[in-house]
Amino acid sequence: MDEIKAVYIHIPFCKQICSYCDFCKFYYDQKWVREYLMALEKEIKDRYMDEKISKIYIGGGTPSALNNEELDYLFAIIKLLNLDDNIEFTFECNLSDITEDLIDKLIANRVNRISIGIESFDPEKLEFLERNADFEDAQRKIEMCKAKGLTNINVDLMYALQNETLKMLKKDLKLFLKLDVPHISTYSLMIEPNTKLYNKKIEAIDEDLDAKMYETICKTLENEGYEHYEVSNFAKPGLASKHNLTYWDNEEYYGFGLGASGYAFRVRYTNTRSLTKYITGNYVMEKEMLGEKEMMDYEIILGLRKTKGINLKHFYEKFNVNLQNQYPVDDLVKSGDLIYKDGNIFINPDKLYIMNEILIKLV
Repeated sequence: MDEIKAVYIHIPFCKQICSYCDFCKFYYDQKWVREYLMALEKEIKDRYMDEKISKIYIGGGTPSALNNEELDYLFAIIKLLNLDDNIEFTFECNLSDITEDLIDKLIANRVNRISIGIESFDPEKLEFLERNADFEDAQRKIEMCKAKGLTNINVDLMYALQNETLKMLKKDLKLFLKLDVPHISTYSLMIEPNTKLYNKKIEAIDEDLDAKMYETICKTLENEGYEHYEVSNFAKPGLASKHNLTYWDNEEYYGFGLGASGYAFRVRYTNTRSLTKYITGNYVMEKEMLGEKEMMDYEIILGLRKTKGINLKHFYEKFNVNLQNQYPVDDLVKSGDLIYKDGNIFINPDKLYIMNEILIKLV
């Protein structure tokens, strides 16, 4: 396997819990943050093998919920890693946490990409999601980031909410485009167990409307010069997320922190979601040792999330197997589910929406 170049670090603390969130998270509590960061430092010291890291993503939870002193400790822990000069270093922020001081601190610690969870500017949608966002505030804070040289910015947009109309979505898209950022991630609302929405027995919206919304997003963003490079992700040329491409290219990466997933040394693993277990050094909850067949399956399931799909030559070099001999690719090309072009195999753009059904036929 190639050397590990990417690291994901999970910070599970939040000032408020959103109605749809099923990530590993807790209400912010200073006492627990300190203990957690000490355990995180220990996990990294125990498991990291001194590879050169060129991609870091700090997610959550809400990493920006940490106070000044806690952020200093977090960045001191990151100095344990052997960082490449050309690192892509992403930090997730809540809009309300962005200040001049925070931006200065991030830049001083080599963060050069931020991801802001906005989700929507529609008051009705925000109330449903239990989030706050204000367009003028977002515009001001994004301009503040750009003025300080932090220009590689992602914003998250959520759609397909109960009672949402196409008109509401189009208005949201218009405002998101006015923010003039190089990367937009879009998420169709999933009602996951153990979330407030699930407990309230909220139903998913009509599938046809969901599909129409997805199509509207794709067309609108592509018309504005964004490249649709992965099912849910759109970027201006050259600004796709290198860290997220690590997942979809099926490359190995470390996952550190509570509930984090990783893929290292042919093992896919998920860390415990129990804070008490994590703090006592019992990091890993489950692991799966991959054989050749499982590795190829993952290559396909993840690789076909990218709009350019899988390169057949690259697949052969990696596994010494012809993809089309191993999987029923030809049948799916005949049926129009897959397209073969320029040595790549990819899902027909008109069928990205039913991607999971196609993958089930393949793997």
